[in-house]
Amino acid sequence: MTPDTPDDQYLYEPVERFGEGLTTQRPWNKGALAAVELLNGRAAMLGFLAALIGEAISGKGIVGQLGAMARWLLG
Repeated sequence: MTPDTPDDQYLYEPVERFGEGLTTQRPWNKGALAAVELLNGRAAMLGFLAALIGEAISGKGIVGQLGAMARWLLG
């Protein structure tokens, strides 16, 4: 580190055993976690809807759409 940045500037979480964070009672920000999971769920629903619309338009399933996109991208 450079002399103008103190070592205590970076506050890391303590090292823990594998899986310990899932079983301990940490002060999680459950409101933020709920908002992130809600956003992830909505993004997944939009992706699935886009796949269904693409299937209705092209007549190909998801794998067929991916193959067509790969052929288009690769020239």
